[in-house]
Amino acid sequence: MANIRPFPGLRPKKEYVKQVSSPPYDVLNSDEARELVKHNPKSFLHIVKPEVDLEPSVSLYDERVYQKGAENLKKWIDEGIMIQDNKPCFYIYKQIMGNHQQIGLVACASVDDYNSGKIKIHEHTRKIKEQDRTKHVYMLNANTGPVFLTYIAKNEIDELVDNIVCREPLYDFVSEDNVRHTFWQVDNDEDINNIVDEFAKVDYLYVADGHHRSKASALVREIKMKENPNHTGNEEYNYFLSVIFPHNQMYIMDYNRVVKDLNGMTKEEFLKEVSEQFDINFLGKCGNSAEDKIIYRPKSKHQFGMYLDNDCYILIPKPGSFDKNDPVKSLDVSIMQENLLDHILGIKNPREDNRIDFVGGIRGLRELEKLVDTGQYRVAFAMYPTSIEDLMRVADANRVMPPKSTWFEPKLRSGIIVHLLD
Repeated sequence: MANIRPFPGLRPKKEYVKQVSSPPYDVLNSDEARELVKHNPKSFLHIVKPEVDLEPSVSLYDERVYQKGAENLKKWIDEGIMIQDNKPCFYIYKQIMGNHQQIGLVACASVDDYNSGKIKIHEHTRKIKEQDRTKHVYMLNANTGPVFLTYIAKNEIDELVDNIVCREPLYDFVSEDNVRHTFWQVDNDEDINNIVDEFAKVDYLYVADGHHRSKASALVREIKMKENPNHTGNEEYNYFLSVIFPHNQMYIMDYNRVVKDLNGMTKEEFLKEVSEQFDINFLGKCGNSAEDKIIYRPKSKHQFGMYLDNDCYILIPKPGSFDKNDPVKSLDVSIMQENLLDHILGIKNPREDNRIDFVGGIRGLRELEKLVDTGQYRVAFAMYPTSIEDLMRVADANRVMPPKSTWFEPKLRSGIIVHLLD
């Protein structure tokens, strides 16, 4: 049973929503964020990446960064840029990117469900990022960025949502990346009760994106529970901001790899090593012009595109080179990591090895070619996207995926809705 509840959202006034809404904190670095806020004093990056208002020499984890975020949020509330609804509500959030559309429920998810495993995870979290998000949530006393959750689709929930999105939206705008964002407020008690009842029939929720945000919410709850001698379990800090989408609307893109060297091998030695683990289909030169040169895009699971010295290859793992019955070891990202990146190129820990980088599919395969052609990297690997079913299988087995397994699009904007913890 998924325990979700409505909340009195803090949100921008309608005339400010497009300016306020921003990319999430973790998809751009501080320099990129500083550039974006130069001409937009109302960007929510001032809240989720408050280092933009401090000297670049200040550490991202300096107390002053979190204090600045809290200061900025209070200022925006005081100035009426952000207003709070006067009763607990649900919200519906629709995104359209090209031909893809997804519609999710904005709700508070339960920290107890997260701690008990009713909200399932598929990634390890890193201490430094846990601490960063914990300080941010605690100092601002708010969830400023939603956790991206999913569940196995239910017709009954789809019907409830369909009835709501026929109504007049609260917000409707197109962001700078050409994604359309439409947002509805659900303040009718009958609608709210129906939504709660239907989600009570959902066995599990799954974290699609936002593992550090959900972990931070659990850690903040521990802190605030100790600080509150009258803790009941019903306080807002026992819940965290989420947007919950049905699994059949999820769009996962490829998450590709580029490596700086061949681990001391010549091209010929490297290809020989690869041929022991993979069947290699040599495609030759990808093309003679910028228009038709492109690395091979895998058409199915257990296919990989490789780009090396302006040549394209298809790699197919040899039979028996991985455990096809294991939910983790059978993932393409695991096969690539274990059989090639680790075994051949010596990249044991892709989270920390600076010889490897990861390129989200939104940047396109030409980005891989560019990185190799300019000499920054020696070889590139194009991946087939991990499926949402694969993610759920791993989570159901209480296992975790290798780093950088999934790239979800479109990203949830920050600043459209905030959950205050008091």
